[in-house]
Amino acid sequence: MNRFLAILILFCSLQVVAQTTAPKFSNEFLSIGVGARALGMSNAQVTSVNDVTSGYWNPAGLTKIDKDFQVDLMHSEYFAGIAKYDYGAFAAKIDSSSAFSVSLIRFGVDDIPNTTQLIDADGNIDYDRISSFSVADYAFLFSYARKAKIPGLRYGANVKIIYRKVGDFANAWGFGLDAGAQYHYKGWDFGVMARDITSTFNAWSFSLDEETIDVFEATGNEIPQNSLEVTLPKVILGVSKTVKISNKFQALSEINFDLSTDGKRNVLVTGDPVSIDPHMGVEVGYDDLIFLRLGVGNFQKVTDIYANEKISYQPNFGVGVKFKGIAIDYALSDIGDQSEALYSNVFSLRFDINKANHVKARFE
Repeated sequence: MNRFLAILILFCSLQVVAQTTAPKFSNEFLSIGVGARALGMSNAQVTSVNDVTSGYWNPAGLTKIDKDFQVDLMHSEYFAGIAKYDYGAFAAKIDSSSAFSVSLIRFGVDDIPNTTQLIDADGNIDYDRISSFSVADYAFLFSYARKAKIPGLRYGANVKIIYRKVGDFANAWGFGLDAGAQYHYKGWDFGVMARDITSTFNAWSFSLDEETIDVFEATGNEIPQNSLEVTLPKVILGVSKTVKISNKFQALSEINFDLSTDGKRNVLVTGDPVSIDPHMGVEVGYDDLIFLRLGVGNFQKVTDIYANEKISYQPNFGVGVKFKGIAIDYALSDIGDQSEALYSNVFSLRFDINKANHVKARFE
């Protein structure tokens, strides 16, 4: 049975992509979010984002960057460190009306034991024959944004390339487009982000040896075939407002509504084919020095052991300190519901760079 271990692990990854229809949660690693500020606000960012992370949240926000260049790096871990999530991005102003960015996202599980060769030809167990492999998803985003001639209106778009790899057993290449806009009107900010507007297509290619195929057949599992995976469009709508509380205090509040189009999901408002997932966040700042962030999202309908239905939710928390151009931000993100206590610590690092060789390091 030991020789089946790695195949059973692989099956969980390979089975969901061995289909030609559009599965739910395809490319779902792109829904996690980037930046400690955003995650502390439960990903409510589509209207207020104004830095290099706009390439992910809403490319229209790139036009709000007030530096010549920005670089952002982030690292976080999930499931007690089993899964690693990394992000890096670079943004630059083209002129006073336009900007671009390049972003890289990786979500992966490394060093998975491969025990398919554990037993040698004589039937003996040889632990030296155990190897390891990684399952990883990559996304490359190329973003462009521009201010419109209409006052307060900005728009932008992403071209994204997806690469997904399951050891030496399977890989996929994908391509998709995003588009977004922001509009400021009488103290209010509105935003829309359309992800995978033409649907994103991942072409999967499998390379299974005879022994692996034998294990799939022996365990009654379907042998994956080369296939096409489709990610259907998602539209995010948002509204936010910044209020000056006093000379030194101000507060930003934002609410977003994620409209998925791949059928019923277990979210607050379910429908077929459109489901609506709301999430909201608040950021309170003191003298542009100290920041406190709170957010709530991931509302789901759950049934307890008494068959009573209730609504679960995901709370997030974040803090930030900035001094003379150097800031550190941190987010504590609950990746389960409020009762599971499965938390992830998120840090990210940002550099603001001017052409005059004046560099400000900003941690987020």
